[in-house]
Amino acid sequence: MVKPGQPRPRRSQGRWSPVQLSPVILTVVIASLAYATPPDMAFSRILPAAPALAAAMWPVLPTVLLGTVCFLLMIGLSLVFPGLGAWYTVAGIVAVTVAAAYGSHVRLQREQSLFQVRLVADAAQQVVLSPMPRRFGAIEIESLYLAAAAEARIGGDFYEVADTRHGVRLLIGDVRGKGLPAVGTAAAVVNSFREAAYDEPDLAGIARRLEASSTRYNAAFPPDDLAERFSTAVLVEIPHEDSSSIIRILNCGHPPPLLLNREGLRVLSPTDPAPLLNLAGLIGDCYSTDTFTFAPDDQLLLYTDGVTEARDRNGDFFPLADWMSHQTPQRPRELLDGLHRDLLTHSSGGLDDDIAALAVRFHPAPDNGKAVLS
Repeated sequence: MVKPGQPRPRRSQGRWSPVQLSPVILTVVIASLAYATPPDMAFSRILPAAPALAAAMWPVLPTVLLGTVCFLLMIGLSLVFPGLGAWYTVAGIVAVTVAAAYGSHVRLQREQSLFQVRLVADAAQQVVLSPMPRRFGAIEIESLYLAAAAEARIGGDFYEVADTRHGVRLLIGDVRGKGLPAVGTAAAVVNSFREAAYDEPDLAGIARRLEASSTRYNAAFPPDDLAERFSTAVLVEIPHEDSSSIIRILNCGHPPPLLLNREGLRVLSPTDPAPLLNLAGLIGDCYSTDTFTFAPDDQLLLYTDGVTEARDRNGDFFPLADWMSHQTPQRPRELLDGLHRDLLTHSSGGLDDDIAALAVRFHPAPDNGKAVLS
């Protein structure tokens, strides 16, 4: 039940749609056919279908009222056609109306429960995916997040941005698996980054903190499952000095970022990939950072594998590198809006995995003030 003072599920505003009026339309059609056709055709016997249909979309009281209307219509038809044998149909209408009212009540309870679950999912999303600043000095950043299941609102993909004394630091990653365990791992990693990004002098130190947090969180699960519980991540650092024009990247087994500049598209693959989070204990904790140039109006795209693994009807993957190479200089929001649109077009609106992306542009402006929240 929705308690007083809490948000309530949205109800349709204004006039009812034809679909919502379909039980009334069905009642009118059946009654008209029953009156206009010979009694032996017995169209009146399908009158119980109207309240049964109403239970799927109406509250309890309107459903009962429609069943009452059908009951009265059947009584009227029995007076017009005495040999109709209406009492069996009348009994059927009563039984179906009672069952429909109960079904409507159960449906409304489930809708309210689902609404509460969505409120919790929205709250969890605000914890894992905080509002994205649009500008840190000369750095413009925008985000995109698409859950594979619209009802879930959130999954195992994550991102975060922090404006620190060391520079603007970004994190994007993907937890193996789905469901609540994946969300829990994502929250543990993101919360660790929010602390480490301000404390650690380099990206390797942040990576070790993320590894430690991921290991502690997953220690609560069965030991034989730990090898299957890992996350990929990319850490990016952009110094505040506009004259430096560099970015530092540490890649923990994640798809490499894409950099689009005047010379074309560049895939920023790591020289020496770092271990995936929660696997450093098995393969070592050697972390190396690569440095790349980042000139004004360059566009950096960070993404999760849900982008590149989006398939069309023929099973072909989304050609992200080719798509990115055909883009023109534009604001990060416009770039992500275009990516969102083309992903849905490529996959015919059906996504098999969660998708997260960050678009970054180095665009010096006269006013390099504080970050502006979206």
